[in-house]
Amino acid sequence: MTSIERAIDLLNNLVWGPPLLLSLLLVGLYITMRTRGIQFRYLYYAHKLAFTRHDDKAQGDITHFQALTTTLAGTIGIGSITGVATAITLGGLGAIFWMWASALIGMATKYGEAILAIKYRVIDEKGEMCGGPMYYIEKGMKKRWLGILFALLGSITALGTGNAVQSNSVALAISSIFHIDPLWSGIILMILIGITLVGGIKSIGRVTEFLVPAMAIFYIVVGLIIIFLRIKMVPQALALIFHSAFSGQAAVGGGVGASVMMAIQLGVSRGIFSSEAGLGSSPIAAAAAKTDVPGRQALISMCSVFITTGVVCTITGLVIAVSGVLGGTHALDGSVLTLRAFDAIIPYGGILVTIALIPFAYSTILGWAYYGEKCSEYLFGYRITKYYRIIFTLFILPSAMLGIRLIWSCANMMNGLMAFPNLIALFILTHVIAKETHFLDALIKTEKMKHESTHS
Repeated sequence: MTSIERAIDLLNNLVWGPPLLLSLLLVGLYITMRTRGIQFRYLYYAHKLAFTRHDDKAQGDITHFQALTTTLAGTIGIGSITGVATAITLGGLGAIFWMWASALIGMATKYGEAILAIKYRVIDEKGEMCGGPMYYIEKGMKKRWLGILFALLGSITALGTGNAVQSNSVALAISSIFHIDPLWSGIILMILIGITLVGGIKSIGRVTEFLVPAMAIFYIVVGLIIIFLRIKMVPQALALIFHSAFSGQAAVGGGVGASVMMAIQLGVSRGIFSSEAGLGSSPIAAAAAKTDVPGRQALISMCSVFITTGVVCTITGLVIAVSGVLGGTHALDGSVLTLRAFDAIIPYGGILVTIALIPFAYSTILGWAYYGEKCSEYLFGYRITKYYRIIFTLFILPSAMLGIRLIWSCANMMNGLMAFPNLIALFILTHVIAKETHFLDALIKTEKMKHESTHS
């Protein structure tokens, strides 16, 4: 390991230390309390809204469903595959439990972020919606300097988390399975991304509306088939996940043993990396949705955490747990571990994962390109967006050829730094979230009464 890698690892560990983990936990629990367990009360209703609600006459650029798929595009990606594998390698199977815990609390956090993003959104000179932490920090907290800090971190993080990690993991997976030079993978990915970004959020929404459901269903079905084939090992795997979460785990995959603190740190950080709850990135997409009241889209945004961490990440973790690849003598990094796990159970399993990995990464890059673009627009005005798109697209090529360890460490660190100003705003503006939730409760109750009287 080089001195630069050691320095970045040190900074990464400091950023994702107890203060941030505790802050994510406490803010999520506080929002849960003030909204009376919003993630439990409206879990079914939120998913029903996501697939049936249309507020086409309301202000916004994209539909409820397109906003959800754009959010999922930024979350169902390499974090759901490579991120889970990395967490298990370094933190043991107990990391999966802490992913679940972070998701349960993160659903309330995601709900609160989306409400604030829509309530404080503005219309820019192009007539497009702009929202996110930078706007609710400035308009809700009256702290423009903190909004500028978030936007600066967001525009940089988009290049790392949303671009470099995705590009590199795809190139690594394709090279491992098909032996194609990462240079060519990077060039093809760069061209495809550039073509889509020209059309802005409406183009991204149209692509993700089709691509995200298709790729998610494909990966989930393949994963469930594998789990069914090893169904007898699932109880043992679940028992080990719960046991390791509170007692640590012996060495896996040629690595050193994983402590409880390591499992918590890796599980929560990778869970946040996958769901983005608390980071402040996904509410930027929620702010573009056509919605009558902030609470409806907030419920739909909340669904993304359940889908990414609760479903996709869980499937990845269980496949790795029942595959037996963790007992090898050599540590496997990222997507390679997942490829080996799928390969160990079904023929051409690694190829199927690679097929899923490519659209996962492609959609994630699109989602984060929009986040970074809106952050840069907040800083420099709408004229900067075309230049940011060019820089973002060109950044794909070198990212495809860099070292995976350095990229993951940098991306993790930037994710953590983004969270701090956003968590401060969420905590201070929780009374706004609670007020909007009371209004949503009353609206839903009224609609339910009307529906019952109509059918009585």
